[in-house]
Amino acid sequence: MSDDLKKGLEGVLVAESELSDIDGEVGKLVYRGYTIEDLAKGASYEEVLYLLWYGHLPDEGELAEFTDSMVAERAVDDAVIEVVRTLAEADENPMAALRTGVSTLSAFDPDDGDADPTDDEANLRKARRITAKIPTILAAFARIRQGDDPVQPREDLSHAANFLYMLNGEEPDDVLAETFDMALVLHADHGLNASTFSAIVTASTLSDLHSSVTSAIGTLKGPLHGGANQDVMEMLKEVDDAEQDPLEWVKGALDEGRRVSGFGHRVYDVKDPRARILGEKSKDLGEAAGSIKWYEMSTTIEEYMAEEKGLAPNVDFYSASTYYQMGIPIDIYTPIFAMSRVGGWIAHVFQYIDDNRLIRPRARYTGPEDQEFVPIEER
Repeated sequence: MSDDLKKGLEGVLVAESELSDIDGEVGKLVYRGYTIEDLAKGASYEEVLYLLWYGHLPDEGELAEFTDSMVAERAVDDAVIEVVRTLAEADENPMAALRTGVSTLSAFDPDDGDADPTDDEANLRKARRITAKIPTILAAFARIRQGDDPVQPREDLSHAANFLYMLNGEEPDDVLAETFDMALVLHADHGLNASTFSAIVTASTLSDLHSSVTSAIGTLKGPLHGGANQDVMEMLKEVDDAEQDPLEWVKGALDEGRRVSGFGHRVYDVKDPRARILGEKSKDLGEAAGSIKWYEMSTTIEEYMAEEKGLAPNVDFYSASTYYQMGIPIDIYTPIFAMSRVGGWIAHVFQYIDDNRLIRPRARYTGPEDQEFVPIEER
């Protein structure tokens, strides 16, 4: 057994996966062999969920049946909404509120409790419930904290459009619904990242699916993994509020030793392919609204960072301005990330427990040796 220390498990292979593949040198991302560009352009989030969970893209009949099964699970028990209300009124962090809300769902899931954690059909039913209910929990939290009543989910809207409807109280137009659906597709899976690893570590103990997703949400809450999209938008607003030239702002920020959010990635050496797609969407939304200032500000900063630091933007850099132009509150950008990534988390859990082995790494001991024990009355 090797004693080589790999901090952060960087470069360590711990599993095999058929779900997503990343080529960081050329900026390529695929889900089960399909490029992210093709899926973002041609597939809905529901189709991508089906692809990740069942292994192939659905035909029309399979998609209709799957969509109906998801729609039927959107409503959340009143007791869960009361928990969400308590958290919103206490001004809880949105990711913490989502983590608690998802954990609470298990109390009302007919397949939870003593269900066999390796029961594939029960796990698929739980997967549909968790994924369908997360948007309802998140939209209710966002509305309650601003003094509005939750909006009940509709059965005639897509997963993406229904969330925007529950969030804003009005049906989104086609452009907003399609843009948001694309964003969900882009975030659905991304290899064995920190939150996905957290989910399968939990699952490897043969714990339940609610616990795995709750673990993943807790991991995504950390700013080194999921919070950069919020940081990017706060950065762009700082530039705008100061009425500062973005080029001068980024030069000054770097001179002060500040970190410019949304750049660099542990896997990509070049521009994140998801950033390319969302950058175009950010521009389209700006043009539709009559101002592309957020896009222009972003591209100015991107070009300078590439020239001066050799850094390329990641997905968070352009998802920020895309969400902002859709009227989405800044501090729920990361919960929206979770709303999408839950599909990938669950797919990885399914895949791992099919050939499960308890995940149990070692740590090298560096503490004291040969300590002499002294009874408490003599210390």
